[in-house]
Amino acid sequence: MGERLYDALIDGGGYKYIISGLGNTLFITFFAVLIGILIGFIVAMVRATYDRTGKGFLPDLICRIYLTVVRGTPVVLQLMIIFYVVFASVNIPKVLAAIIAFGLNSGAYVAEIFRSGIMAVDAGQFEAGRSLGFTYSQTMRLIIMPQAFKNVLPALCNEFIVLLKETSVAGYIALQDLTRGADIIRSQTYDAFPPLIIAAAIYLVMVVIFTKLVSILERRLRSNER
Repeated sequence: MGERLYDALIDGGGYKYIISGLGNTLFITFFAVLIGILIGFIVAMVRATYDRTGKGFLPDLICRIYLTVVRGTPVVLQLMIIFYVVFASVNIPKVLAAIIAFGLNSGAYVAEIFRSGIMAVDAGQFEAGRSLGFTYSQTMRLIIMPQAFKNVLPALCNEFIVLLKETSVAGYIALQDLTRGADIIRSQTYDAFPPLIIAAAIYLVMVVIFTKLVSILERRLRSNER
């Protein structure tokens, strides 16, 4: 087994594909999460405003269509459509296409996370803000959103973990992420076991670490509520 690992990682320089792929995976995940949070926040505000006030029918309809389309289609198809169809004539970098695709996908799920957090805040909080003379936007910004964000923060962290694993399909646009790097080593050495197991182990270690951090965050949030 040791010889197979040496041949896969050291002798043929396979470790370079692993390191480069891991860097791309983390880079894509980080910026896709930022885009997802931005889109999710905007969509959640639009939908929550319509649910509470009945205002903004057209923006709410657009957001509903976006949520239905993104959540109802596989992320790998969204990635391929973004790269091979939407930006086919622009020739943008593959990493940027992946960030946009995964960001749009994540935004749909983050939107529902945010919206559930907003709707979970007692309606009396909203009425109290309005009775103090705050406008609707001030009430949402100063009273509702701080409570909602605290409630959904663990779920947002879990979305980061899910997105980290979803980026493994980036190889469909020939982007060298961690999974694609392992597959390149497999094609060069004709030995699938070492590179694929190593890639799986790296994913597992990252997920375990991030899951542990989320659990620590949840405990701290619960302790602060006491």
